[in-house]
Amino acid sequence: MSCIIEVTVKSQKGKCTFGHKVGDKIVFDGKSIRGDICYSALMVLLPKIFAMLYGVEFPWAEDKDVIFNACPDAENPVVFEIRRVEE
Repeated sequence: MSCIIEVTVKSQKGKCTFGHKVGDKIVFDGKSIRGDICYSALMVLLPKIFAMLYGVEFPWAEDKDVIFNACPDAENPVVFEIRRVEE
C-alpha cells in the first residue's frame, strides 16, 4: 500500500451533533485512523476509503483521486472530500 486517504469536511449545514466543522481532517493509512469522526459518517465513508486505499477509481469522479460523500443526516448534512494521497 503506497497511499493514504485524507478525509476533509468540505461543508456542514445545520448543526452537526458530533461537532464536525469545515476543514476538519481525518487520515486513514490502512492501519490506523488519525482524527475524530462520528460513527455514522465512518460507516458511510469506510467502503469508499477502503476501496481507494487499494486503487479503485470511481467512474463518476472527475479526478481519479478525489470523491465526495455526505453523512447520512439529511437534516444536518456534512459533506466530506475523500482524497487519495500517494506516499
